[in-house]
Amino acid sequence: MTQTRSQAQGTFSLNSADYERLLAHVDAAVKEARRGNQHRVVAAVSVALPAATDPTAVIFASGQPGEDWFCFEQPERGRAALATLGCATRLEATGVNRFQEVAKLWNNLARNAKSDSLSGLAGGGPVVVGGFAFADDGGRAPHWAGFEPASLILPTISISRRSDEVSMTLSAVVNADDDPQQVAERLSARAGALEQIPLPMLDPDPLQGSRVVGTMPPEHYEGAVARAVERIKAGGLEKIVLAREVQIHSVQPFSAPAIFGVLREAFSGCHVFAVGRGDQTLIAASPELLVRREGMRVATLALAGSTRRSADPAVDSHLGEQLLRSTKDREEQQIVVRRIVQTLQPLSVWVTASEEPAIAKVVNIQHLATPIRAQLRNPIGVIELAGVLHPTPAVGGEPHDVAALLIPALEGLDRGWYAGPVGWADLNGDGEFCVALRCALLGENVARCYAGVGVVSGSDAAAELAETEVKLAALQPVLTS
Repeated sequence: MTQTRSQAQGTFSLNSADYERLLAHVDAAVKEARRGNQHRVVAAVSVALPAATDPTAVIFASGQPGEDWFCFEQPERGRAALATLGCATRLEATGVNRFQEVAKLWNNLARNAKSDSLSGLAGGGPVVVGGFAFADDGGRAPHWAGFEPASLILPTISISRRSDEVSMTLSAVVNADDDPQQVAERLSARAGALEQIPLPMLDPDPLQGSRVVGTMPPEHYEGAVARAVERIKAGGLEKIVLAREVQIHSVQPFSAPAIFGVLREAFSGCHVFAVGRGDQTLIAASPELLVRREGMRVATLALAGSTRRSADPAVDSHLGEQLLRSTKDREEQQIVVRRIVQTLQPLSVWVTASEEPAIAKVVNIQHLATPIRAQLRNPIGVIELAGVLHPTPAVGGEPHDVAALLIPALEGLDRGWYAGPVGWADLNGDGEFCVALRCALLGENVARCYAGVGVVSGSDAAAELAETEVKLAALQPVLTS
């Protein structure tokens, strides 16, 4: 169980009792490895932190050059936050079985892990964090270096918060030759070096402008939509999602901590995340939950069909009503609902979806949304569930096998992790993954922003291009400030 400890304000150092628990877990893990049951064994300890701890602020303030990091927040869901630093081990795979392969690797490690029993705090023990490319072999373009087709990390440090409950977990993967005391001392020293500094403010410099450049001209995108509509009308394809990439070139380096701070304030109802790999950061405010597993309960969200927002409440409400009445958008949304329900039914005792979609309002856009819940028939971990559900027709197409061949040909880009699952999983197989939407891949001075729309038989090329502009507006103003 997560232990309470006396802690000087502002320090993350382990006290003597916490250190002894850590040492005991590491010693047990090394002995397990020496017995030959498993060559590598997870050892971890969890400690309580003050309620005022901001997990993301700690991670941004404490990272070392080249260190992997991950932040995942849902401010309106009980102030949920999970932030991690470092890499105890990396689980990667590529190809059509990538989800199953990394799930198997994690299950093997989780089975013999030596750690505290969990307190029930989501993400409160050892976790793996990361994501998956949209395509089975996606992310091969040079700018996606570090973001493998399937890539989950067991972090050295993870800090989890839900409401006022905060805990820190220190993790290591040991083998038979490791010295338990050296491992424990290394983890303890890393925790002692942590600090919490408030996220920096975004500081726009009016003297330094940014340049926005489309990777492809708008006419290319309109042409791709028109060809997709022709393909749909010819039969064999109901829907296909096509994306665009827009680059933002900045004179000043992008500040991931400052951008993250703006996003979590402005998009508090979304999954706000950032994944740091090498010199690149994938950052997003995604409205779409792919899957959440809590025990045998599963939740997901069918999100498709969009329109803009208005500062005038009456106009905003009217736009939402128009969306609800739109034949084109209702068709697009129903395709997503139908596929998710059909996918979950063989795995579940029951699956339930709202009969009518609701309007989900984000800062600059509103969507048709249908929550879907299920009760699993047998235990299936969240990583496997993500692999079963991805990609939904909200980001791929229907049928997927047909759409998957057309998407790269029509788009002319490597989506990388755009529209792929990003999230976390714990020792029990619980966790959650959102869909990487409203995202940007940040280099030092170049940001690549992505947005896509669902194309159906009633789609209009110019209107779909305009919808991508609305979606790009989630991040573009922050990046061009």
